[in-house]
Amino acid sequence: MNRDGIDFGELDELSKQLMRTASKKYPRETRKFLRDQGTKLKRATTKKAKQKVKKKTGFYLKGIKRGKVYKFAGQDTSVRVYNSMPHSHLIEQGHRIVGKDGSEHGFERGKFIFKQAAAEFQDEFTKNCEQFVTDLLEEGLG
Repeated sequence: MNRDGIDFGELDELSKQLMRTASKKYPRETRKFLRDQGTKLKRATTKKAKQKVKKKTGFYLKGIKRGKVYKFAGQDTSVRVYNSMPHSHLIEQGHRIVGKDGSEHGFERGKFIFKQAAAEFQDEFTKNCEQFVTDLLEEGLG
């Protein structure tokens, strides 16, 4: 799995090969499928963020976005979910709490929202990939 999105790192080798073949033979369908999966992951990430982030000004939640479908490492077709807000890495990975005078008052642990949402979504994504490939095979043979 890449840093904060979906790729095929967790799928078994057969599923990888089938998705690569599908992306070459049916690029439009594959791009649409990955956009839909990215949107589902975005929803799951937003839901997880609402559960874990206590201070809700709305900017962190509004910053969660689904990126475009792209070629990851020039080989696998991928889509990522990310947060565009400049303070998102502080919530995600943790930060020192520093006063105005520079004195340190402790450490706020990271929430790791994207990592947890991606891990929870992985099984559903694998199942959806297998169903997508099966549908393409049935459509191609039928």
